[in-house]
Amino acid sequence: MTTDPVYVTDALIAEDIDAYLAQHQQKSLLRFITCGSVDDGKSTLIGRLLYDSKMIFEDQLAALEADSKRVGSQGQEIDFALLVDGLAAEREQGITIDVAYRFFTTEKRKFIVADTPGHEQYTRNMVTGASTADLAVILIDARKGVLTQTRRHSFLAHLIGIKHIVLAVNKMDLVGYDKTVFERILLSYRSFASEIGITNFTAIPISGFKGDNITALSDNMPWFKGPALIEHLENVEIAAAADEAKPFRLPVQWVNRPNLDFRGFSGQIASGAVKPGDAVRILPSGKTTTIDRIVTLDGDLEEAVAGQSVTLTLSDEVDCSRGDVVAAADAPPEAADQFEATLVWMADEAMIAGRAYWLKLATQSVSATIQQPKYEINVNTLDHLAAKTLELNGIGVVELSTDKPIVFEAYADNRTLGGFILIDKLTNATVAAGMLHFSLRRAQNVHWQASDVDRDMRANLKNQRPALLWFTGLSGSGKSTIANLVEKKLHRMNRHSFLLDGDNVRHGLNRDLGFTEADRIENIRRVGEVAKLMTDAGLIVITAFISPFRAEREMVRAMLPEGEFIEIFIDTPLEEAERRDVKGLYKKARAGQLKNFTGIDSPYEAPETPEIRIDTTVMSPEEAADLIIDRLLG
Repeated sequence: MTTDPVYVTDALIAEDIDAYLAQHQQKSLLRFITCGSVDDGKSTLIGRLLYDSKMIFEDQLAALEADSKRVGSQGQEIDFALLVDGLAAEREQGITIDVAYRFFTTEKRKFIVADTPGHEQYTRNMVTGASTADLAVILIDARKGVLTQTRRHSFLAHLIGIKHIVLAVNKMDLVGYDKTVFERILLSYRSFASEIGITNFTAIPISGFKGDNITALSDNMPWFKGPALIEHLENVEIAAAADEAKPFRLPVQWVNRPNLDFRGFSGQIASGAVKPGDAVRILPSGKTTTIDRIVTLDGDLEEAVAGQSVTLTLSDEVDCSRGDVVAAADAPPEAADQFEATLVWMADEAMIAGRAYWLKLATQSVSATIQQPKYEINVNTLDHLAAKTLELNGIGVVELSTDKPIVFEAYADNRTLGGFILIDKLTNATVAAGMLHFSLRRAQNVHWQASDVDRDMRANLKNQRPALLWFTGLSGSGKSTIANLVEKKLHRMNRHSFLLDGDNVRHGLNRDLGFTEADRIENIRRVGEVAKLMTDAGLIVITAFISPFRAEREMVRAMLPEGEFIEIFIDTPLEEAERRDVKGLYKKARAGQLKNFTGIDSPYEAPETPEIRIDTTVMSPEEAADLIIDRLLG
């Protein structure tokens, strides 16, 4: 075996440290992941890369060099074994259950490697590591061949958009460096890869422990003509270089205005290149202008390319703010509000169709609603399965809509403008990662029709301020009774109002909905949209719905102008509501005759900061109605 460690330029460090640092700064950076089944040798391979590149942890470097001088090659093997043992110990302790990032360098390039866990239950962690990677090293144990996790991680790497796949057939030393074993695995993998759309990959037979074909070609496998793994990693094209050839896009991170004479738009260039004088379009508004200056801390640039963070100044005073995208005027991306996307679910709680989540894409943040999956993907078999939701680590194709248009491109064309995350509105936890496929184009065919008579004019005609009185509480709490009294009193005061009752709307508008969590969410969404139209007409709208989930109540609040949504919590304890049981529903629920009944086998999330709280154990319906009207008209 021939081993040629890829040492850094020690002489240059000793002679001119500034020159070395300048040289190091100019090196390109490759991000890659290692993945595969459990015990396939990921830690061993990473240890070998770190050791052979000589960029090992600083606290080990001196000891390693001293030992190698003292005991020669035998000492090097001992040191490498110690390093691998350390990496393996981290995994045993759960340190790399998430994603562990390692850093090393060679003469030609810098590297960040993400060591992703091999267990199926950590799919979300693998996706996290792959989201910024240019290349994936998929390890296969030569003794075991292509396994389920090999297929799973290959599918995920391709799904995430990784263009470069390295099939590293590891532990070749344990099969006698047999060429036929390697070729059999290669044939099996190529057959699978073609099924999922991987048309090009590089296969390398290696031994992470012995170092075969890692930094140099091994004498133990003269039948393999290369390249060695490090050589391939040093020369593969990175995404940043490919992105430079694409049309220019810069998502605006913030507007930089230190004084009245300077207004710049800062962000990282997602793709393409830009020069002063280039024509650009601001999206989604569509306004056009030209680039005046490209400003950095080190001075103005004549050109900026993908990956650089810059501040642009524009020739004209056009409206541009955080979340907008500055793009090439002659090749702008689309803006839409309805999409098909692939979703990887990352939360312990299952996805709820119809619930609104925050969607973050580049610098844009909007509210998004997900529909029931079109299908879930079994990544082990590639079958498309019918599904009503997505569980933890589930992957499916869904349709989603946003509350306003976002600037995007298909994920396959632009990771920055095609990849997004979903965030739970209540917990602020990231629940999913997604990749946009295309817009559903309904947004381009349907346009908002402006009206000369606006909501203020309609409200003034009625001599009142529109409002939505949103009664929420358990069944039997007294919502409908109090809401009805409020409407009667408003009517006597010549106020224009309308009462939307939970039971009544289920006889018509929502007659197709049941009482599952997803149906309850859709029920509230529809009522919210109707209530919004009624407030646009200048009415005081009164609704009486259990509306058990905070997220949906907040969804309706977000539909209306600030101050118009008035949440009224009819705070009646469960035991009191059950004692009343006017409709006999609690009795049926306790007997198992009613499923998904709020308070019994379906949760109720009480408001945390309602505008009005009514305790019906100490206040009569008449008193409650008077209090509500005083607050409304006061």
